[in-house]
Amino acid sequence: MPDRQSSFFDEARIYVKGGTGGNGALSFRREKYVPFGGPDGGDGGRGGSVFLRVSPNENTLFQFQHRRQFKAERGGSGSGAKKHGRKGQDLVIDVPPGTEVSTDEGVIADLVRPGEMLLVARGGRGGLGNVHFSTPTNRAPRYAEKGEPGEERWLQLELKMIGDVGLVGLPNAGKSSLLAAISAARPKIASYPFTTLTPNLGVAEVGDLAIVVADIPGLIEGAHRGVGLGHQFLRHVERSRMLLYVVDASAPDPVADYETVRNEAVQYSAALAERPSLVALNKMDLPEAAARRAALVAALGGPDVAYPVSALTGEGVAALLTAIAGVLAALPAPAAPEESGLRVYRLAPEAETWTVERRPEGFYVRGKPVERLMAMTDLNQEDAAAELQRRLARMGVLEALERAGVQSGDAVQIGDSVLEWT
Repeated sequence: MPDRQSSFFDEARIYVKGGTGGNGALSFRREKYVPFGGPDGGDGGRGGSVFLRVSPNENTLFQFQHRRQFKAERGGSGSGAKKHGRKGQDLVIDVPPGTEVSTDEGVIADLVRPGEMLLVARGGRGGLGNVHFSTPTNRAPRYAEKGEPGEERWLQLELKMIGDVGLVGLPNAGKSSLLAAISAARPKIASYPFTTLTPNLGVAEVGDLAIVVADIPGLIEGAHRGVGLGHQFLRHVERSRMLLYVVDASAPDPVADYETVRNEAVQYSAALAERPSLVALNKMDLPEAAARRAALVAALGGPDVAYPVSALTGEGVAALLTAIAGVLAALPAPAAPEESGLRVYRLAPEAETWTVERRPEGFYVRGKPVERLMAMTDLNQEDAAAELQRRLARMGVLEALERAGVQSGDAVQIGDSVLEWT
């Protein structure tokens, strides 16, 4: 029996995180004749961002089977003399053409064109140095911001192969043999059901026209519901401009086989019902197939739709390719690539609101603005706690906590930090 372990990976779940911004510097001007120099702490650099990039050199998602977490470089810290930290290096992850990207909220992008890039996690901004916090009443601020954490999220990647023609048929209908007969592809071929466990691509040449043909593993009844890995296989013909149903003409009931496969494809995606299609009546080298050649052609749409072929001897293959080229030529031309391959995408920003929640174990303050403020506050700095309190007061957080009943000694959690109310 053939090895049933597939080496084709067309799904992956990965975690991406933009780099944290660099910390702002707490520094004062120190020169020989300037004993009381003012603050001169520079800002931190922005953290690097994470991009997905379409690469024609990739054809599976195999690289994500052993590495699932990707983090960009954090920004450099600021320093004295108002020197800014350097920007963190961006992280670019190559994916194959045809990769669909989604989050738990749904699909966010469909990456098809080589060179196309998608921003999936933006780096955090650098913290401000203490030079920004000088006021007429506080000329020597001992406070600087930490860098902002970068965006982070889990992504689901799903590869859908890109072909002009999608081969669809029952197991052992001879799709792989037909692909080998019409192109330079060399798929694994044997007389076992489910020999093909991975999609294959081949390029057929008809005159000056190059036709990309996608062969997917054989379907079984119930494939549209996922039976026999149906969903994993059918998605690879969703992008095809036309379908070629491959039928074993020597089978007991080829017409019923065709109807089974077409029904599975259509029930999986209504759009496939509208896709142009032809039928390849394969294995015409066998006597039982040749004997009913005319009847099968008539039953499956006539000579302009059903083409008797033999992948083994090559009979009828040229005529089939000519018909395929004619169907493709009559279809609208594929959309021209956009001038720029760069697409910048960012999830809708979280609402700049916050809430106070009281629980038996303490009080919880949640929301993007307060959690960001907490993450960028270095409580080890002398004036940081006082500055934090002033900002929370201006935002109304302290008043809200008091209305919620906070008492001295109660625990208040903001983000990952737990503070004691005094």
